[in-house]
Amino acid sequence: MGKQLLHTPEGVRDIYGEEYTIKLEVETRLHEKIRLFGYEEIQTPTFEFFDVFSKEIGTTPSRELYKFFDKDNNTLVLRPDFTPSIARCAAKYFGEKNVPLRFSYLGSTFTNTSDLQGKLKESTQMGAELIGDDSVEADGEIISLVIFSLLHGGLKRFQVTIGEVEYFKGLCEEAGLDEETELDLRACISGKNYFAAQELLQERAVAEPYHSRLLKVADMFGDMCSLPEAKAMVNNPRSLKAVERLERLYEVLKAYGVAEYISFDLGMLSKYKYYTGVIFKVYTYGVGDAVVKGGRYDGLLRQFGKEAPAVGFCMVIDSILEALSRQRVKLPQQESVQIISYNSDNFPEKLAEAQRLRAEGHAAVLSAQS
Repeated sequence: MGKQLLHTPEGVRDIYGEEYTIKLEVETRLHEKIRLFGYEEIQTPTFEFFDVFSKEIGTTPSRELYKFFDKDNNTLVLRPDFTPSIARCAAKYFGEKNVPLRFSYLGSTFTNTSDLQGKLKESTQMGAELIGDDSVEADGEIISLVIFSLLHGGLKRFQVTIGEVEYFKGLCEEAGLDEETELDLRACISGKNYFAAQELLQERAVAEPYHSRLLKVADMFGDMCSLPEAKAMVNNPRSLKAVERLERLYEVLKAYGVAEYISFDLGMLSKYKYYTGVIFKVYTYGVGDAVVKGGRYDGLLRQFGKEAPAVGFCMVIDSILEALSRQRVKLPQQESVQIISYNSDNFPEKLAEAQRLRAEGHAAVLSAQS
């Protein structure tokens, strides 16, 4: 029993020493850029009512939530995702405000899965949400903010991959797919499981040319040149409007000077069903999963009683730290702590010296001479 108490449960860990110092430095650097864009810090509870993350909201599946009960027998969950919490908070306290709201956050999220492949069940996330602005310029602000923040945080080699949920939905609608088939196909394509997608389309007897077009979506990845091909492949206004939005977004990102970091993937679909338009992920070397995820969720706040479009992102701090480590990125080291030795005779003088150093902004430790 004693030895077990020294260890943490699977999926969580202690962070200390130099690693924690670096983590705090990276968080500070990322937050500096978010603050410069005018985002106001907000803190929501670590646990919420189960309904905030329910199936109807379109967030994490129930089986992946840490659930427990309070003394009144309400079902509570540790938050797996910040966005629904921010949406609830915005609807509660800013329900009557029609001006754009900008929020930023930092904290832990919790995912109760067994298929982790070494991933943490508790991870630190930092993010930003822009609520009340449905413009393509708002999409561009959020994506540019991600790029500027990562660069300031020390990451130089990364790619922002952008998709559009409405393109896929429009094509499914044009092909006459029912909701169940669309959701099953979405799961296959988002997991890049082309064989499962092909088998599903055959099983559901999806006719040509839509059988081929839907499979093509799963592999539609590239630069700006891939968008005209995507546009030529559809005849429905929903998908065409989605591609036109991406074209306009690219122009906004060029104006920000970040186009070199951008690629497009119309087969990229999120597991979070509340996303309604532009979605994006950031990939970098040395990390298998995305280090940043985000997108537009224009219908989510309606679930909490506020009609407002929104777009945002979350940065997975633990994954960014892993990427920085594997890419051997060295951040400026903090000033070393000065150790001041003292004995019973000179303690007042040494204390005064330590206090002077601290007043000047230098770290100092008093150490008793043995």
